[in-house]
Parts: sequence; C-alpha cells; structure tokens
Amino acid sequence: MDLRFKIAGRISRPVREVFEAVADPDQLSRYFTTGGAKGRLVTGATVTWDFADFPGAFPVEVVEVEQDRRIVLRWEAADGAQSTADTPVAGAAYSTTVTMEFEALGEDRTLVTIAEEGWRPTPAGQRASYGNCEGWTSMLCCLKAWLEHGINLRAGFFV
Repeated sequence: MDLRFKIAGRISRPVREVFEAVADPDQLSRYFTTGGAKGRLVTGATVTWDFADFPGAFPVEVVEVEQDRRIVLRWEAADGAQSTADTPVAGAAYSTTVTMEFEALGEDRTLVTIAEEGWRPTPAGQRASYGNCEGWTSMLCCLKAWLEHGINLRAGFFV
C-alpha cells in the first residue's frame, strides 16, 4: 500500500501573488497557520508553523524552493508512532514529503497542486495521511478565500 495523495485547485490571482501567500510567513499566518508561521520558505531553512487546532509549533524543513513554481517540504509524519523510555518503537520518528506546485494559467489565474507522500503502510499511517489530505484541502480552500475575497475561513472554525 503506497500512502500518498494529490489535491489541486485554481485561484484567480497571478502565480507570483499565490506563491508569495504561501512562502511569506506573515501572509500564511493570516489564513492558514492560525497560531503563526515563523520563517520564510527558502531552500535549506527550517521554519515553524503553529495551528490553533493543533497547538505547539511544528518544525517544517524546506527542501527546495523554485520561485513561483515549486515548494518541497518535509515534516514529521505524525502517525502516533513515538518511542518512549518504556516502549521503544523501531524507527518511530519519520517524515513525509509535501510538494506544492504553482502553474500560471494565463496572467490572472493559478493552478495549485499539493501532494504528500511517505507514510508507513500501517493503519496509523493511513489515518495520518487522510488527516493531512483533509488539512491540505482546507489550506487550499483557505488560500483561495483569502486571496480572492479577503476572508479567513479558519477564524473560529476549530476553537
């Protein structure tokens, strides 16, 4: 079982504006990382994202950034497989890879594709992949609402 997903949506804004809304932590914090984002998405950086519905900052490793075209991230799989002093779990901590692609559709429209892969083929890995698919779908909807209409869909949604 290969646990991966890909979602996509179109946003009625130029590709540069859409890309910046993801790469710039101040903008990302306005519609997605409700607890705040720290650090610009640049190749080699490790940034943090915090969410009101999942408190505590998540470290996000920025693997690759190609301006206005592609962002590749790695972060903890969060499938619940964690080692403790009493119960060591072999290879417990591992990461998944998120790839965001931005394609200009003319001058005023952008296709955003988000894919994530790398979960272990376990029931916990499957649950985590479904949760992240839901989260990235929400992010894409929030990005569209924010850029096209100035609406923060996450405000008050989770807490």
